[in-house]
Amino acid sequence: MHRTTGAAGEAPSSNPYRAALRRLRPSLGVAGLFSAAVNVLMLTGSIYMLQVYDRVLASGSIPTLQGLFAIVVVCYAFLGIYEFLRGRLLARVAVRLALDLGPRAFGRGIAAGAAQGPGGRLLRDLDTVRAFLSGPAVTGLFDAPWVPIYLAILFLVHPWFGWLTVAGAAVITGVALINRAVTSAPIGRAAALEAAEREFADQSRRGAEAIRAMGMEGPVTATWLDRHKTTLAAHQAGSDPAQAFSSGSRAFRMLLQSAILTLGAFLVLRQEITAGMIIASSIIAGRALAPVDQVIGQWRAIGRAADSHRRLIEAFDADPGEPETIDLPAPTGRITASRLTKFAPGQPGTDRPRILTQVSFELEPGDGLGVIGNSASGKSTLARLLVGAWRPDAGELRFDGATPQQWAPAALGREIGYLPQQVHMLPGTIRENIARFDPNARDVDVIAAARLTGVHDMILALPDGYATRIGGPDSPLSGGQVQRLGLARAIYHEPRIIVLDEPNSNLDVAGDDALTATIKTLRARGSTVIVMAHRPSAIAAVNKVLMLQQGTVVKFGPKDEVLSAVLQPGTHPAAQRPAAPAPARAVPPAPPRGATPAPAPRGTAGPVPAGVSAKLAQGAGRAANPSKPPNPTPPSSPSKPTKPADQTKAAAIYRTVNSQGGKG
Repeated sequence: MHRTTGAAGEAPSSNPYRAALRRLRPSLGVAGLFSAAVNVLMLTGSIYMLQVYDRVLASGSIPTLQGLFAIVVVCYAFLGIYEFLRGRLLARVAVRLALDLGPRAFGRGIAAGAAQGPGGRLLRDLDTVRAFLSGPAVTGLFDAPWVPIYLAILFLVHPWFGWLTVAGAAVITGVALINRAVTSAPIGRAAALEAAEREFADQSRRGAEAIRAMGMEGPVTATWLDRHKTTLAAHQAGSDPAQAFSSGSRAFRMLLQSAILTLGAFLVLRQEITAGMIIASSIIAGRALAPVDQVIGQWRAIGRAADSHRRLIEAFDADPGEPETIDLPAPTGRITASRLTKFAPGQPGTDRPRILTQVSFELEPGDGLGVIGNSASGKSTLARLLVGAWRPDAGELRFDGATPQQWAPAALGREIGYLPQQVHMLPGTIRENIARFDPNARDVDVIAAARLTGVHDMILALPDGYATRIGGPDSPLSGGQVQRLGLARAIYHEPRIIVLDEPNSNLDVAGDDALTATIKTLRARGSTVIVMAHRPSAIAAVNKVLMLQQGTVVKFGPKDEVLSAVLQPGTHPAAQRPAAPAPARAVPPAPPRGATPAPAPRGTAGPVPAGVSAKLAQGAGRAANPSKPPNPTPPSSPSKPTKPADQTKAAAIYRTVNSQGGKG
């Protein structure tokens, strides 16, 4: 049995971010001890000046001066060592936090990208916290607890020194609090605008070809510039007050130093303190106020780190973790979908439209299912549900009787092959991409997947073969080649469940033939193949068809029955809806049942919306009886030849299918 745990065996219900911070407490405690040593040694300068003015100058003793200076050298040497150790320790703490949570944050980012949900900025938030732990702001926070100790020393020298420094610290602290209240909202708004601007710039780079080809560079640049100006204005709205508060605090601190010297001189004239105490008190007061000034100077960094810290806690609190799993046998390919329902992405509790509504079907190992329907009928959504990229809002999906969550994600992922509509190759070699970046992948398995999909020779023709680097802007592959490599990645290790979403959208004739042969081979070896189709050859090798309309199953069953049933009167929703008033024109009588329908006059078939084309039906009809080629009907006249009977039937089928719109 497997249980998802943290790095130190935390229960799956605990927050991994909180657990990682708890594991860092000993190291942070040691950093606090180093800070204590540093702050004690910071008194070296003030004590040295006190001894020089009150003892060396009064006695004129050179050996005393030499001895004091030797002590100062040793103290400052240890001060440097402790400062170095504290900084190095905090840097190691930041690295450890990044290593502990980096994989989880990266995984959450992938999950958020697949599910179109929040969580994609977790890595940036983690980097912000890491930079804070290793930056100058955290040292100011470590030094802040020593401010009361420095104030106590000043009270021992003379109470007036203590009260003057307390008043100065109160003023500086008040400035810091006002700074926080004034700048927190602009800083948050600027961060949100910067993220939106960065996303727009990234999307523009991805669509650079279309932008340049269609002359959109000027308008797109103007749009980015408007967003950039808004972001800069928001940053300026936050930085202007912060800079004003920081400058005012620094000027007030310098004034406070002069006030302390003036007060010291007054007390010396009254013979209440010695001359050395003036310099010592000035140094101690400056040291007492230094952490406050440092915190104010790093206020924006502290604010960003605090916001990132809060988001990390909320994100990992909302993470349900992985349920307990056991070592189930690998799925054989038996799939049962029961009333699968999926709503459009959005905030829970809002009125979200349905993409899929109660989709149910069953498949056995070796089955091939073609999912057809108009564009936006829910085919891609069904594909995402089947492979686990999305989870259904209602209903359930089972493989061999078990829900997908009962397997460990890595174990189930090895038995699933997925080719999405938009294929993205990760930066790396062709071999790494086909092998799914498995460090234990064998070359023989990679080559077997390439041979099965017919891309082995194509890869060998490249200058570096399987070592060719792809996935970047300088990738040498065309769209069709990338799609065929994506198919090879999907069938690597011949998984039992394979889902292909429009796998031939970028393929040529040779690629279509290779795809059909691949599906047949996979089915013969026991894999269940599901194909979301728009083109004819995509469903040539399947034995079952599921027709979707507006996210609802219209028909499911053997391919021949489903495609033929569309033509039967009253079996398709199109036949049950009242027809719109037709223009007055001659309508030929319906042919007897079983007779070959005559070709419709030009313009009477009505518009065919984007979706499953008549060519898809034509290919499907041929695939239903591949051994019997179509026989053309003798032309009725030399000028108007009739279509082959099976082509006419297939075209009528898909005109009926395409006459219905979809939403999904």
